[in-house]
Amino acid sequence: MKAMGRYLPTPTLSLVLLVVWLLMVRSIAPGQLLLGAFLAVVIPLLTQNFRDPLPRVKHPLKLAWFVLVVLYDIVKANIHVSLLILLPKREPHPGFVEYPLEVTDRLTITLLANTITMTPGTVSTNVRLDGSSLLIHVLDMTDEQALIREIRERYERPLKEIFEC
Repeated sequence: MKAMGRYLPTPTLSLVLLVVWLLMVRSIAPGQLLLGAFLAVVIPLLTQNFRDPLPRVKHPLKLAWFVLVVLYDIVKANIHVSLLILLPKREPHPGFVEYPLEVTDRLTITLLANTITMTPGTVSTNVRLDGSSLLIHVLDMTDEQALIREIRERYERPLKEIFEC
């Protein structure tokens, strides 16, 4: 089993690479299966030094709850943005917010930035090189401090707890 881990360090990535290869060539001919399997083993081996080790999820139930909160916020933000577009009486107030980060782990910062970007009406545009803050563009900003508090409570703190950063 240990030898398999050495030659197949990321089995999920290898499986995804094989499936993507077969979908790209639109064939399950033996030669394509063999070439896809070869690439699925070799590519992760060649790129393993470029990947950061993934942190363990310490609280899977909190992760499930976090996903539900994000999905709810995406639906709510979609409705808000739709109303801004469909009701021309209300003018949006776009702006940029520099969000000070509490987390320092690169994966957690990336997850936070992606979560913010997935929510319609907000886009993470930049991470400071020192990892101290995110620059966020907001389509309709009414209260900058309230937005910072909401992001910290709904997204950043749960991510810190999930990965114990």
